[in-house]
Amino acid sequence: MFIDFEHTIVETTEAQINLVKGGHGPALLLLHGYPQTHVMWHKIAPRLAENFTVVATDLRGYGDSSKPTSIPHHLNYSKRVMAQDQVEVMSKLGYEEFYLVGHDRGARVAHRLVLDHLHCVKKLALLDIAPTHKMYETTDKEFATAYYHWFFLIQPDNLPETLIGANPEYYLRKCLEKWGKDFSAFHPQALAEYIRCFCQPAVIHATCEDYRAAATIDLTHDELDMEQKIPCPLLVLWGEKGIIGRKYNVLETWRERAIDVRGHSISCGHFLPEEAPEETYQAIYKFLVNY
Repeated sequence: MFIDFEHTIVETTEAQINLVKGGHGPALLLLHGYPQTHVMWHKIAPRLAENFTVVATDLRGYGDSSKPTSIPHHLNYSKRVMAQDQVEVMSKLGYEEFYLVGHDRGARVAHRLVLDHLHCVKKLALLDIAPTHKMYETTDKEFATAYYHWFFLIQPDNLPETLIGANPEYYLRKCLEKWGKDFSAFHPQALAEYIRCFCQPAVIHATCEDYRAAATIDLTHDELDMEQKIPCPLLVLWGEKGIIGRKYNVLETWRERAIDVRGHSISCGHFLPEEAPEETYQAIYKFLVNY
């Protein structure tokens, strides 16, 4: 699915990060979300590679990247640590400055990355999220119903791991069906790859740790820099058929956390790059090139 891309694994200080790289031009890093891998970019990465050197990685804990053993307070799955992985990857590839696009969990890593590494990111695009701290702070029945997994995956004592592990393919498919609005948007090869990776017990545990960190150490990090705003231009895109646009005034919410914000909804569910690849590509391309 990434025919003209090079596949490699980059060794960082604490992890091995699986990635594909292709194209020519300024560096562009793409970060995926849960419960997927870098493969989620397969419809738009080749087009972006016409104008950019595209790097699409598997986050730590996901796909074929490292799944470190848990440590107290879920520190090694904090967005700060996951962002550090990505900065080191780009540096080892020769890029100290780059464009950054993240979806879902990858967007949360991207948010932390730009706060911790102010001079690395030239422009930032975040797909279908509101800030983590804001979402927890404003949780109500509507949000908890739609985002039940936030509260399920953070449970201790291997409870979610055991339940998901009983039938991981079923759970994965239900996530994609529930959050997306068109299951046919998932290419059979991409779906097979998601299933291959997600069915690994180590991935199930690591991805739970990602969410446990989000409900603990990540909130601590957020609360320490609530006054710090994203300094670079920010594009936010969201699926108009999902809860983000229904629950939040997305642009105003991100203006609380960023200096220069623009964006709009796209007619799809949560998985913009797969459900609406043309509209998503056009929005990202125009933002990166024209603004």
